[in-house]
Amino acid sequence: MKLVTLIAKDRSYHIGVLLPDTKQIIDLYEYEPCSLHQNMVELIRAQERALPEIEKVIKKAKSGDLPKNCFIEERDALLTSPIPEPISCRDGYAFRQHVESARRGRGLPMIEEFDHFPIFYFTNHLAITGPGEIFVMEKALERLDFELEVAIVIGKEGRNIPANKADDYIFGYMIMNDWSARALQTEEMKLNLGPAKGKDFATSLGPYLVTRDELKAKLVSGTSGANTTGEKYNLTMKAFHNGKQVSLGNLKDMNWSFAQIIERASYGVTLRPGEVIGSGTVGTGCYMELNLTTLKDQPVWLKPGDEFAIEVDELGRLENTIRKENA
Repeated sequence: MKLVTLIAKDRSYHIGVLLPDTKQIIDLYEYEPCSLHQNMVELIRAQERALPEIEKVIKKAKSGDLPKNCFIEERDALLTSPIPEPISCRDGYAFRQHVESARRGRGLPMIEEFDHFPIFYFTNHLAITGPGEIFVMEKALERLDFELEVAIVIGKEGRNIPANKADDYIFGYMIMNDWSARALQTEEMKLNLGPAKGKDFATSLGPYLVTRDELKAKLVSGTSGANTTGEKYNLTMKAFHNGKQVSLGNLKDMNWSFAQIIERASYGVTLRPGEVIGSGTVGTGCYMELNLTTLKDQPVWLKPGDEFAIEVDELGRLENTIRKENA
């Protein structure tokens, strides 16, 4: 199922579910008011009870047994990140093409350690946004960049999770745009620490949180089962700047699977429901890479007023508009 978080008229959060094969969202709080239908993390923790209940609501909707006030047209819904306040937010570095191309463009050799283990960093889990406007301060607008990614949400608690069992700890998938202030990032990473201010102002997620079972038809053959190093999905990834397509990739091209990243992240650490982990940038998935390769003569960065959209098969379309935030 495709889950969303709605911003209600009183500014509170409501959990919704996209009615299959329609453009309608069922507001679960309107159907049955309770805390479970306002907080995605609580829903994930209670998924064994909550998901079957939601399936029953969907069946009622299909049979015409739900009140009209439970429905909202998707175009009229004010959506935020499906999980507005995740427990944590890590971002991986899983696509070799992105890493290799960006380093080659700077005249640097490929990092040998990339093939030894998957890495990640922590970004600001309290600066999560969904679709809509992104407000960016003046210094962060200098060489402002997008990053075309997919993220997972952890669905159950685990520690020292082996890769061949890690996919069972994934609740669902969603689009991730890891906005990057490249001027700030370049400055701070000279000190061999970070990224920090170059990343912590915004990370956009959504519009849907798609449960793992929903993606079965896109599973790459041979990547599922106890003897594998993790599931991979054939999901085309695209990015659009003011309506023009600027990036094209596929989630199946991850050189490190989400399962392998989970194994690394959970080594000596307990992962909990509601933690978000990004894939890292797909090849061609940011202007930093593109400006070093195909756009050398006319580098491009994002600016206030720009509209930016990411599309991923089965995961939807995440649309944002850049705004300058005044001090």
